[in-house]
Amino acid sequence: MERSSTLRAGFALIGALALTGCGALIPGGSGGAAPGTASSSGTSARAPARPATSIASAPRSFAPRPEDQSCLTDLGASGARFDPLPDTYAAPGCNKLGTVQLMALAGDRAPLSVSNLGPVRCGTAKAFNDWARFGVDRAARELLGSPVARIETMGSYACRNVAGTEVRSAHARAEAIDVSAFVLADGRRIVLKRDWQGGDAATREFLRVVHKSACKRFATVLGPQYNAAHEDHFHLEGTGGKFCR
Repeated sequence: MERSSTLRAGFALIGALALTGCGALIPGGSGGAAPGTASSSGTSARAPARPATSIASAPRSFAPRPEDQSCLTDLGASGARFDPLPDTYAAPGCNKLGTVQLMALAGDRAPLSVSNLGPVRCGTAKAFNDWARFGVDRAARELLGSPVARIETMGSYACRNVAGTEVRSAHARAEAIDVSAFVLADGRRIVLKRDWQGGDAATREFLRVVHKSACKRFATVLGPQYNAAHEDHFHLEGTGGKFCR
């Protein structure tokens, strides 16, 4: 009887130790002092490790994907100023893969600023930079007598569908830019909604020339001729001319 009681006490002790060990392995378990609190010896326990950085908040020093590196090299050689951005996923069909943040575009004589522009896929950014320099800046100097100082946009990335459909817009993949106005170095501001039909002859010609030039560089170009939803901007999407209105 005494020997049986001793065995039962030993098994109970082993079980208690085993439970204590599991608690130490389970986050928030009771097998030790909580992180950042005093231990039973009166000394402070080690502070918790910092959480891993998420993709959305990754630093700019990340390594671009190999398939994007060639485009980034070409974009840098074009004279554009930009920062590569980390890949992120927002929702089904909505992502920013291989994108950049454009800060200045290359002009023939001086950099061109750009407003209200978010992340853009590198290939679309390259087409946009080349269009700004060879299509927009040169047309402005030839037709209006002044270079372009700034291109105003209505944005790029937006997690949304094409209006009235269940199909994701190219904006949901950061593959489209909406351009609404151009500001010249002499202070003139050319606005699509006002000047496509209402501007003077030179301004109307300028807008039609830059629209035609965009059709050579982007996969899809939509403007005031397409429908009422585009009366105030050029929708510039992808690369490799396919559809132009």
